[in-house]
Amino acid sequence: MSSNSVEKETRDNYYVQTVSMDHAPPPPPQMTPYQRTYANPAPLGMLAYGTVILCSSVLTLGAGNVHTPNLVLVFACFYGGISQTLVGMWEMFLGTVFTTYGGFNFSYGALYLPQIGIAAAYSVDGVPTEEFYHAIGIYLSIWCLITFLFALGALRTTLPIVCTLGFTVVSLGFLAGNAFTGNTHLATAGGAFGVIAAFGAYYGTMSMFWTQTTTFSFIHLPPLVTAPSNV
Repeated sequence: MSSNSVEKETRDNYYVQTVSMDHAPPPPPQMTPYQRTYANPAPLGMLAYGTVILCSSVLTLGAGNVHTPNLVLVFACFYGGISQTLVGMWEMFLGTVFTTYGGFNFSYGALYLPQIGIAAAYSVDGVPTEEFYHAIGIYLSIWCLITFLFALGALRTTLPIVCTLGFTVVSLGFLAGNAFTGNTHLATAGGAFGVIAAFGAYYGTMSMFWTQTTTFSFIHLPPLVTAPSNV
């Protein structure tokens, strides 16, 4: 090869860079985004709701020959009140106002706290007067109305929740009637419907908590949805 040809080839390839296309360059490493998961707080709220109303109802029925209602303070203040208030705050991010029943439990427990003095204000010589029972009747009637409004708002959720709220309305109505009239049959009916409402709350709790990832399929409870969400 002549020197002129070599010089021409060198001059032609001076600005040419040879790239091998046999292997593509590896992609830069990418980090997988972390997906945070949150637990469903509703089962805790339903369990606390059912436990408080169950304790109150069995005391109303005189189970174990226990007639003093102060035992419900333990559940109403330290379980139902605290749990449902916290659950309600968490549920606010999901669009519900369940924290209302946290206030109900605290206020219900406050009726029997001697430090607050509600019973003493309606008592003469340490004996509750008729005015006290009528005041309790007004209190229960107001919460019966509030629960009725919640029941209307829950008609398209699940059957256990609707039954829980519905039987709670009936129970509070009978208990309010007992407070106004002193009829013991109304108190018995209120306690019985309260027990039914409690087991409705327990069913709703277990249907959300007993899932395929937590327990065996043969004890799985269906949620019993009353209406499809797309209707």
